[in-house]
Amino acid sequence: MKQVVTFGEIMMRLSTPLNYRLTQSASLEVNYGGGDANVAAAVAGMGVPAAHVTCFPPNELGQAAAQSFQRLGVDMQHTVYSGQRLGLYFLEVGASLRPSKVVYDRANSSFANLDPAAFNWDEILKNAQWLHWTGITPAISAATAQATADAIAAARRLGITVSADVNYRRNLWQYGQTAQQVMTELVAGCDVVVCSENDADDLFGIQPAPGADNKFASMGEQLIARFPQIKQVISTRRKTQSASHERIKGMLYDGSYTETPYLDITPVVDRIGGGDAFMGGYIYGSLHYATPAEALSFALAASALKHTIHGDVNLVTAAEVEHVMQGNTTGRLVR
Repeated sequence: MKQVVTFGEIMMRLSTPLNYRLTQSASLEVNYGGGDANVAAAVAGMGVPAAHVTCFPPNELGQAAAQSFQRLGVDMQHTVYSGQRLGLYFLEVGASLRPSKVVYDRANSSFANLDPAAFNWDEILKNAQWLHWTGITPAISAATAQATADAIAAARRLGITVSADVNYRRNLWQYGQTAQQVMTELVAGCDVVVCSENDADDLFGIQPAPGADNKFASMGEQLIARFPQIKQVISTRRKTQSASHERIKGMLYDGSYTETPYLDITPVVDRIGGGDAFMGGYIYGSLHYATPAEALSFALAASALKHTIHGDVNLVTAAEVEHVMQGNTTGRLVR
């Protein structure tokens, strides 16, 4: 089987143990993660060959980050080592009515300062069947936006499926180009996009038709009309009951609308990476199931399981996801 290839920044995650606040914790747990890399690790854990492309500083922190994903089965051979620092983020884990909080320390990272010419995308993608990226990557710098555009162009030349989680982060776009300018060009080259109604409005000025009974379907229809390359628009709908209790469902528009039932998740162990687990599940499902509806059900089950796992990455097998997909949600002891 050919590879799923992802491109984006990997950061060191420093999180409080238990549910301590950052202001009271005397120690922090170290993990590594990134929206795109989490997808690669998720599909690798399900048995699909996966590679991640990124840029790390040429020091022990960069080596540790690369090794953390290599241990999860991700091919990291196309990593470029340059620059001076690894991006960080700090996570305060909430509980009940107190939400989790994230503090970023990623400015001037090696990834932000990468050289787009350092990546030979035709070579990187020669054994690929799928390229995935997120809207965070082109938001970081003009250089990362150019590298993303180069990757998409190569994938289109090679006939590779391209997906994106548009993942609009308003505060990241600080380098002089607007998200609307950059993302419009990049999304035009995608086959599958994760996009909510709010992101479609913010990025593309697309709003559900007035009086539409199904706002997601109305948005999806307009998005596909605007970008004819797109074949499927997917997303999750989340009903947050508390920091420890979530209800989520999956939605799909591909000319017709499909949704899953809600899954109830309580207690939530770690919701970071839930969207990446959803995308990883959808890629796996698209490669292994006959219909997009089945892929959507698999993706939702994968995302729900991620909420029960510490760290950024969804450390589950395909069989475990299928167990939940089939309605086994009691958590009954397996032996």
